[in-house]
Amino acid sequence: MLGGALATPIVTHHAAVLEPHQLGEVLRSIDDYAGSIVVKIAMQLLPHVFLRPGELRQGKWTEVDFDEAVWRIPAERTKLRRPHSVPLSLQSVKLLKTLREHTGWRDYMFPAQSSLKKPMCENAMNSAYRRMGFGKDVVTSHGFRATASTLLNESGKWHPDAIERALAHGHSNAVRGAYARGQYWDERVAMAQWWSDYLERLSVGAQVVPMMKGASG
Repeated sequence: MLGGALATPIVTHHAAVLEPHQLGEVLRSIDDYAGSIVVKIAMQLLPHVFLRPGELRQGKWTEVDFDEAVWRIPAERTKLRRPHSVPLSLQSVKLLKTLREHTGWRDYMFPAQSSLKKPMCENAMNSAYRRMGFGKDVVTSHGFRATASTLLNESGKWHPDAIERALAHGHSNAVRGAYARGQYWDERVAMAQWWSDYLERLSVGAQVVPMMKGASG
């Protein structure tokens, strides 16, 4: 018998904040973080850009085009080994320009404290969440992708495929899933700005109209 030779891969579920009011509390706590400025900006930026934590913390300044407001991540740094471009909202550009004042002369955007020639360690953001008092069953760095996916889909404003492209998810159809800047690019640009504006309203404690599934854009 094959026994466990064909065991089903274990799927890891990352804790994610899916309730807007609680998300606002988390964002405010991040803004008040008193630790490393590099870690703080990483935590501030992560919810805006839909990236996997490793893709963000290993980012290099050569990948960011401030003129076009695009972060181009090369294939070797993405999970699916496909190039991925991220449209940057006004808020994301502002955070990156602030970060550039601290690390702009380095290769890595988010260098490690122990060695500026290496990227920030993979536990830096999660450790910061714990110091802020959020348990691993409440907030994780990877969970912000689920947060964005859930709330963007519930808004009813965006094509599901545009959301999937923003999250750099794969697709069973290789042609459809192949990287192309043109795939929903204009919609993704608008969605990135809408999402950042939404996060900004939550972070200042503004009243936000509940999202309704099936709402029109």
